[in-house]
Amino acid sequence: MSDWINTLPDAARAYLDGRRLDEVECIVSDLPGIARGKAVPASKFAKQDYFHLPDSIFYQTITGDWGEAADEDGFIEKDMILKPDMSTATAAPWTGDWTLQVIHDAYDRDGNAIPFSPRNVLKRVVDLYHKKGWEPVVAPEMEFFLVARNLDPAHEIKPMKGRSGRPAAARQAYSMTAVDEFGPVIDDIYDFAEAQGFEIDGITQEGGAGQLEINLRHGDPVKLADEVFYFKRLIREAALRHDCFATFMAKPIANEPGSAMHIHHSLIDIETGKNVFSGPQGGETDAFYHFIAGLQTHLPAALAVMAPYVNSYRRYVKDQAAPINLEWARDNRTTGIRVPLSGPESRRVENRIAGMDCNPYLGIAVSLACGYLGLTEQDRPRRQFYGDAYEGDGDIPQVMGQALDLFDQAHALHQVLGPDFARVYGIVKRSEYEEFLQVISPWEREHLLLNV
Repeated sequence: MSDWINTLPDAARAYLDGRRLDEVECIVSDLPGIARGKAVPASKFAKQDYFHLPDSIFYQTITGDWGEAADEDGFIEKDMILKPDMSTATAAPWTGDWTLQVIHDAYDRDGNAIPFSPRNVLKRVVDLYHKKGWEPVVAPEMEFFLVARNLDPAHEIKPMKGRSGRPAAARQAYSMTAVDEFGPVIDDIYDFAEAQGFEIDGITQEGGAGQLEINLRHGDPVKLADEVFYFKRLIREAALRHDCFATFMAKPIANEPGSAMHIHHSLIDIETGKNVFSGPQGGETDAFYHFIAGLQTHLPAALAVMAPYVNSYRRYVKDQAAPINLEWARDNRTTGIRVPLSGPESRRVENRIAGMDCNPYLGIAVSLACGYLGLTEQDRPRRQFYGDAYEGDGDIPQVMGQALDLFDQAHALHQVLGPDFARVYGIVKRSEYEEFLQVISPWEREHLLLNV
């Protein structure tokens, strides 16, 4: 056991220093981004090279139902082989005993990667970049709300009460006083992140009531997706310690901004180590423009992955801090594609479309896939936009059904993400959407019952 412990990442070994490891959580992300797996005694984990789970976990909808005939052979559960990636071993510091989490990769009995496992989808896309000699680099930004405990879905979600005893106030972006209101929760987020070896680039108050943003340092897409996957769990656990909920819904509170997962992209030439988006004299390269063109061309079809629920589309409203179109501009937060101010070495492209409710592996994968298609198709983007993009027309789907139609027809995107993944994802999301359409909302009862 001690030899195995010595191979763990530094943060995990530091967490266990002088302590006896009790349990290991063997986990994998499903399509919504929920951790699925098994908790096993540490002594058993030390003796096993893999464990089994049914592949049906990737056919399950957010409500717990199953995508009809998601398996091309019919609905037949087959066991997958889950193998640990020990580089992901990290603490679960909120547990009552000494527990580690380890992310596993999913394979079939022949050793092939399961094509609809979200982590495998992202690895597939990253590998396509590597084959071109490029190293993709991403930096995600995580927005979320701290809200009052909500035990009845019929009740509206309300902001949590801060240290002052007053509900969190809206329109206090970047206010340090507002951040201090959530001090105890934020302290636990920092403590949990430190125990897990995660580096937070900063926490700020966003524009919504009780809305915070965490920025992560740029790096490898798979590693950063692992961190977002872990962060969602640790933030929820920190909130529960203080009698509130953390929610990553795209739009949890009416008349408040939604929560995004902005994704910053850059490319490194593997051979030279230079930023592919910058030329020898520091200017913008053709690859820079091709990447932007790929986002403009393919993001409408990719939206079903980056905005995966009916609630997701409530973000895309004029003047509510979310884009309504795919214009691109420099240092302009009203556009869907933004080029932040930077030097040539750190030149990057920001995708502001993705919602925080998306699966981080899939959101990053599909954003990279759009850029990859632009690089290979070598298209040019529309002219740079100047002014307020909210004054223009929207050019992204406004409802889930429309987004799914575009995704189903996006054959070039399917080839990058994997046709089997695209098939299963489309079936599962269509099942969720059709289930939603059977629900009658309070708005319909209030305005239509006696008036139509």
